Amino acid sequence: MSANDAPRAQQPSAAYDSAFLKACRREPVPHTPVWFMRQAGRSLPEYRKVREGIPMLESCMRPDLVTEITLQPVRRHGVDAAIYFSDIVVPLKAIGIDLDIKPGVGPVVERPIRTREDLAQLRDLTPEDVSYVTEAIGLLTRELGATPLIGFAGAPFTLASYLVEGGPSRTYENAKAMMYGDPELWSDLLDRLADITAAFLKVQIEAGASAVQLFDSWAGALAPVDYRRSVLPASAKVFEAVAGYGVPRIHFGVGTGELLGLMGEAGADVVGVDWRVPMDEAARRVGPGKALQGNLDPTVLFAPTEAVEAKTREVLDSAKDLEGHVFNLGHGVMPSTDPDALTRLVEHVHTLTAR
Repeated sequence: MSANDAPRAQQPSAAYDSAFLKACRREPVPHTPVWFMRQAGRSLPEYRKVREGIPMLESCMRPDLVTEITLQPVRRHGVDAAIYFSDIVVPLKAIGIDLDIKPGVGPVVERPIRTREDLAQLRDLTPEDVSYVTEAIGLLTRELGATPLIGFAGAPFTLASYLVEGGPSRTYENAKAMMYGDPELWSDLLDRLADITAAFLKVQIEAGASAVQLFDSWAGALAPVDYRRSVLPASAKVFEAVAGYGVPRIHFGVGTGELLGLMGEAGADVVGVDWRVPMDEAARRVGPGKALQGNLDPTVLFAPTEAVEAKTREVLDSAKDLEGHVFNLGHGVMPSTDPDALTRLVEHVHTLTAR
């Protein structure tokens, strides 16, 4: 499967008229929909219990476990959408990249990509490589019914950063050195990753995902001129490859306030906003024709309930004139977050925005 394969438009699912998908399509909603990045995972004691003794990558490849973990926050919090439990490096592992997710560190790549010869590690991804994804999403959509399931993937730049650096980085010196010093190799690397990412998203959509999110977690490390020249074309290729399915496409990165307009240009229907930029200002930067997602600071959830509610009202007031708004955190749920604070937050947003 390549990014150029023509997708088949999805038939409307049971989730089509959900508040989440309506907001993504910029249609009137009964209440502002809520979901949280990293809601399926570390903050839930039931998650830690079922994951006990099971390595992260193995847990992403067991359909029964993926199904249970994905459903846990829907049961507990009453969120308006589920997000598929996985990791952005899963498609890389599936095509044979020698990597592992090390506790307390993150993804570590045994043989980083630094030369043109190293590109040979990146073969095409086929549906058979990730058959467990198809199986898990089939199980999930039957369980979720009218609750939408969001599929996701890492964006080409963020995947490239891990592959070139060999693991997490604060400076991205090797990735940026390639981007500036060998732009042709960099472009070819991101182009291959765009095909792999598009193929991975297609598998999820064809299995039943109602929307997809592209995580460009580390794009905030880039200046706008470098993003436009060296990153946007690959992200745009991913979004274009899945456009024909008709499912909402979300684009999110951290520290991307200066890039919001460009991230919208890449082709998403919904632009995710971290907590650094108010929603009304984000709407001005993105421009018309896009829904926005965000953007409560995740650390606010450690404050007393009254403070959480006050900050939530600030976000909702800032978003009141948006064409479409999906309430979320400005980044993922932090591991030590009190799950009850998330449950109260969902109920509070639903109550405040009931129409």
